[in-house]
Amino acid sequence: MKLLRFGEPGQEQWGALDGQGQIRNLADTLAGILGDPLSPQWLAQLAAHDISALPFLETGRRIGPPVPRPLNFVCIGLNYADHAAETGGKIPKEPIIFLKSLSAFSGPYDDIVIPRGSKKTDWEVELGVVIGTKAASVPEHLAMDYIAGYCVVNDVSEREYQTERAGTWDKGKGCDSFGPVGPYLVTKDEVPDPQNLNLWTEVDGVRVQDGNTKTMIFDVRTLVGYVSHFITLYPGDIIATGTPPGVGMGKKPEPVYLRAGQRLKLGVQGLGEQHYRTISNEAAAHGD
Repeated sequence: MKLLRFGEPGQEQWGALDGQGQIRNLADTLAGILGDPLSPQWLAQLAAHDISALPFLETGRRIGPPVPRPLNFVCIGLNYADHAAETGGKIPKEPIIFLKSLSAFSGPYDDIVIPRGSKKTDWEVELGVVIGTKAASVPEHLAMDYIAGYCVVNDVSEREYQTERAGTWDKGKGCDSFGPVGPYLVTKDEVPDPQNLNLWTEVDGVRVQDGNTKTMIFDVRTLVGYVSHFITLYPGDIIATGTPPGVGMGKKPEPVYLRAGQRLKLGVQGLGEQHYRTISNEAAAHGD
């Protein structure tokens, strides 16, 4: 299944994509489904329904992130060796974990806001793993059982804040709008091998990232087990698994960063595409 959520921020409702690519409203169906959203029981009951018989979503509705605001938005740093090399980082011996502020959590078509004074806002397409079952100290060989599905994540980053302003990376990762997620949560039964998915980014129509999850240093199974030993994960939590090479800070001969008025498109094979514009902080404040 491909699940999504629609409506204004904070008021989203569940929908699903049918076999013809049309969005169906799940409101009536969910009224009879028991269990916690995204749990195996909840997903199994939902899968038993004929989605093609449900009402279409009316046009013009905003598509938000495909899960409610998570308790934990976990990110993995430098998880592709060639990306580590382009940024001057060392290949980590263990996964690098950081948390993205929940105020960064946004939809797949929402504007990306360039922070006031920012000169180094960057892009990072990533495979997102969505947790379906509470996970604490999970053995690695059982880790895949705790996954509900997968999604596209853009780990937008302000590199000056991240690397030049002292302290941890969080300063450059948690700005408003810096965590677009979606458009869909694709359940794991439709993604038989998360370690062989193409992922890409385009800025103003130019392909800047083009990678594959097979080149991850730490695979999905390893990451879920590893993170759960430090952070208890709950249904709807997201692990963004790192980005392939091609980020702006790694461009030669000079880094290339985002500015207001640009268009981005990024996606992961089988999980849909995000597309949005970049706007200035001032434009966001005025609702432009």
